[in-house]
Amino acid sequence: MSVLPSPLRPGSAQANILHLPNGQTITVSPVFGGLFFKANDLNLHHAAFSPGWTIIIESEGNENDRPSDPNHVDHNSDFEGDLHQLAKRHQYHRYRTPTLRNDTLFMSTISNPSDSDFRPAISPTRQTAMMLWATLWWYFHQPTPDPHLSTPDSSKTPLAGRPKGEWRVNIKREGIFKGRHLLQKLERMSLISSEDSSVGSEMDDRHGDGWTEMFVSQRSFWQLDPRLFLFTLSPTMHSPFQPSSPYNSRPGSPVKDGTTPRPGTPSSPTTGPFQSGSHLPTYYPPPPAQYTFTNSTRHPLRPKPPRQGETFYTRYVPSLGQYLSFRVASLSQRPTTHYGPVSQPTPNYLPSNTSFATASIPSVGAHGGVFSSAPTLLPPPSPGHPPGRPLSVTNMNIHPCDTDLLHKWMNDPRVSAAWGVSGPLATQEAFLESGLKDKHSFPAIGCFDGKPFGYFEIYWVKEDRFGAHIAGNDVGDWDRGIHVLVGEQEFRGPHRVSVWLSALVHYCWLADQRTMNILMEPRADHDK
Repeated sequence: MSVLPSPLRPGSAQANILHLPNGQTITVSPVFGGLFFKANDLNLHHAAFSPGWTIIIESEGNENDRPSDPNHVDHNSDFEGDLHQLAKRHQYHRYRTPTLRNDTLFMSTISNPSDSDFRPAISPTRQTAMMLWATLWWYFHQPTPDPHLSTPDSSKTPLAGRPKGEWRVNIKREGIFKGRHLLQKLERMSLISSEDSSVGSEMDDRHGDGWTEMFVSQRSFWQLDPRLFLFTLSPTMHSPFQPSSPYNSRPGSPVKDGTTPRPGTPSSPTTGPFQSGSHLPTYYPPPPAQYTFTNSTRHPLRPKPPRQGETFYTRYVPSLGQYLSFRVASLSQRPTTHYGPVSQPTPNYLPSNTSFATASIPSVGAHGGVFSSAPTLLPPPSPGHPPGRPLSVTNMNIHPCDTDLLHKWMNDPRVSAAWGVSGPLATQEAFLESGLKDKHSFPAIGCFDGKPFGYFEIYWVKEDRFGAHIAGNDVGDWDRGIHVLVGEQEFRGPHRVSVWLSALVHYCWLADQRTMNILMEPRADHDK
């Protein structure tokens, strides 16, 4: 995962903006002894977050004991000295940079607004879980600590030979977390964990027996679907995800002129994965296993993918300063408008009284989409646009439809050599239609800040033709594979690949936690 530009230390004057995957932003500012998280979306009357909360984060151990050379070996160390070092671990000092497993945090205060301005939280526990999740989102975006452990047995061992551990942060039963059953509820939500799986012999729950050594590991956190904890309430005109209902969700409902929506045309704008008209989280667990056969291969019955044009994954990438999202490809002849968060919002409409010649826009697709944002247009003066100010295609957020995108990308010689789907527009339309009808995979379009950059296919390996070539029973029932195509030159390069490839793998894990392996099968003659 990408990290923030620099670590944030309590007591410093530095502040960072935290971008959540649902488009909300939070300012993280150092305060005495901890960090203050301030929600930046208080203009929304029904904002899910409180105005802010404070966490106290500390590191355990003597901060002066850290050797300057990580490969340092203490040849004078003995067993008594090791015991002395272990005793020092229970000294706490201020947090500077993440440690592998010696950091401890708790939520000290929550700044609730006046009841006359905001409605009280319907579920304080779920609201606290949301704030803890956002805190952990910040923490696990910090620079990764050295994974090597310092143990008595490895005190004389060079760094490369020492055992490795998982990055985790400890949750202290103090402050807000001292509530009688709060930690129990957070553990049942899978947000926190404990190595003590016993019931406990203490009868009084106030003693916290068995709940004093809770933690969250980086590995488990990244496998938690954000939709469990992040959800919007009532979207307003300022929300990044506009309210809508899926096309054909009410097939008998006529529109104003008495007709029904045409196939391939959404009845309302496409929404993101966090939009919820019911005010509830949008996560649903995968269904129980039922089995069927495809070409004599027994495999689980697969759930239906998201609908055409639906965004199913989004997150902010700090190293790029952009939002990455994936949506299902669409056969619609109209461009799929991006309603999700972007790093620099641009209007999705033309200013009033603006006119320009169609010939001014180059590379127009067969269905009217625009491939290039190079030209600069000078619109006439209007109230919404100052005179003489350039109006670029990027400002208008105009993109071609998905079939036009595929037509352009598949006819690139570099892409055609691997995919073999070059030819007239009808070839790509048939190709996409076939992909949308496939029962074991679905096509997707990747976007950076809403701009399409590539085509992807996410498939189940077990019933795919590739699965038959894997020897033995090494293919799991929920193993997945991906096919990739980056069509836009500006989004190529290893720094981009590491971002979107890890995001696709992340989505596969979130979609079903029974998925254990993600496969790719590049051509043998592929030299990239």
